[in-house]
Amino acid sequence: MTMKLTLGVARIVLKSCWRAVSLRSGLTALLLAPPAALGAEEGLVARWKLDGNPRDAVGGAHGTSAGVEYLTGKPAAFPSMFARFDGRGSRITIPASSAPTLGQEDFTLSLWIDTAAELEDDIGDLVSQFDPKSRTGFHLSLRQHSGVTHSQPNSRQLQFGIDAGTEPRFTDEGRPGAAVFAQSMAVFRGQLYAGTCEAGKDQAGHVYRYDGTGKWTDCGSPDQANSITAMCAGNGELFVGSGKYRLGGSSLAESENPHLGGRIFRYLGGGQWEQIAHFPEMETVGGMVTYRGRLFVSSLYKPAAFYRHDGGKSWTALPVPNAKRVEALGVFNGSLWATSYDHGNVYRFDGEKWTDLGRVGEPENTQMYAFATYLGQWQVAAWPTGKVFAWENQAWQDRGRLGAELEVMGMMVHNGSFYGGTLPLGQIYRYDGGRAWTLLKQLDTTPDVKYRRVWTMAAHAGRLFASTLPSGKVWSLETGACVTWDEEFSAGWRHVAAQRAGGKLRLFVDGKPVAASTTSDVGRLNLNSDQPWQIGAGAGDFLNGSLADVRVFRRALTDEQILSLAKR
Repeated sequence: MTMKLTLGVARIVLKSCWRAVSLRSGLTALLLAPPAALGAEEGLVARWKLDGNPRDAVGGAHGTSAGVEYLTGKPAAFPSMFARFDGRGSRITIPASSAPTLGQEDFTLSLWIDTAAELEDDIGDLVSQFDPKSRTGFHLSLRQHSGVTHSQPNSRQLQFGIDAGTEPRFTDEGRPGAAVFAQSMAVFRGQLYAGTCEAGKDQAGHVYRYDGTGKWTDCGSPDQANSITAMCAGNGELFVGSGKYRLGGSSLAESENPHLGGRIFRYLGGGQWEQIAHFPEMETVGGMVTYRGRLFVSSLYKPAAFYRHDGGKSWTALPVPNAKRVEALGVFNGSLWATSYDHGNVYRFDGEKWTDLGRVGEPENTQMYAFATYLGQWQVAAWPTGKVFAWENQAWQDRGRLGAELEVMGMMVHNGSFYGGTLPLGQIYRYDGGRAWTLLKQLDTTPDVKYRRVWTMAAHAGRLFASTLPSGKVWSLETGACVTWDEEFSAGWRHVAAQRAGGKLRLFVDGKPVAASTTSDVGRLNLNSDQPWQIGAGAGDFLNGSLADVRVFRRALTDEQILSLAKR
């Protein structure tokens, strides 16, 4: 009995001594650690340095490259090594079996990105893991939405979203002014703007700023025409185009306002506008887009017209393809693309000449209204078959009809899913693969009218906004949780961090917090899926830019730790 007690006491003493030594050793290591590194690597589960290969430097989440170019920077330049993605299909794929699992845990993504100042493509997705069937996963993207009916609503917008199969939540955001509809929308310097069509004899199109649900602040009426038909955010500017919209085309009484449009204005702030162009042959401005650093505009109605802005009030008249109108303007894979109201063709412009890509789909398709990029493919919307078509293998592939609708108008990818708005019932649909579309909601329920339209869209404050005719209301859609930084992300090398931290999603640029979500869904969404991780690809477009040092932490880093990662 005495021997057993003695041995037991000895074991306790030895364990206590071991713990004391361990504590002293840990304290010594802690005291020797540099202050900037305290806890900085805790929770790091994957790190792709992209220093010549797609291997994970801390674990086994090694990737496979497709079309990625690994480059070395100039002497003393930052970063010393990086990966270049061409925007045409290059990407790194990490199998789900070895990739990090995020579940319902907090996590932080950290990376360096370089983008060009003058764009001829969407910028694209940075890091993602998403299952389109279950709508589960996450996205970190930098998007340039163009060809959304007549507008370029988002320019270099940083987006971070998560979802786990949630259904969309819709909010009635009210009616700006006396709008029959908001014909154009764009996000500029953190704010959402809408250009209205107001049909009364003594009314004119206005620009309104969204200031919260049901709140729209009048930013003036740049022209006397009945509509602000187009908007373009880009290159640090907001441009709008005016027109006399023919409401008869929507089976409504024509506007009594006699004034024609065809003018381009630059926003000066505070409700002030500067006219920078008047095209006398244009009754109504059609599409607007930035391409290779320049603004391009087209005519909605005949005669066909197409112009390039050369700065100030200088413009160059450009040719149109086969005397045909080019209407909705979008940018994809190095070219400017245009729909047409003449024979339903799509055309591609390389800066000098046009290429006719033929009629889209069935012979009865006569008008194409909008573009969008989904899974790296260029999509176009059609009338009167109510279908969407994708450009694949040098041909237009049928992606299905949206219910029994006749026309698809505004389209956009938001938080991993692809959405389209329709006529004649003013509905919004989600694409579910193959040729399948799911009806989500009828946004316009105005009685006793022939046509209701979901006209155009914009991404703002983590939500998808859509305008409707003839109610004049704007609606927003929210799914899962998403946060956007509604400023233009500048060119060159910049550090980006995105995190789920408790009940919020947060975005950081160059070490500084720039945006946060407030939705209650953040913490409960389980992001686990059997899909691979992708670097340089996702639900939107392939990345057109360069990345370096992509890290994943299975915890929410502090603001100070993120600032430390952003130091060169």
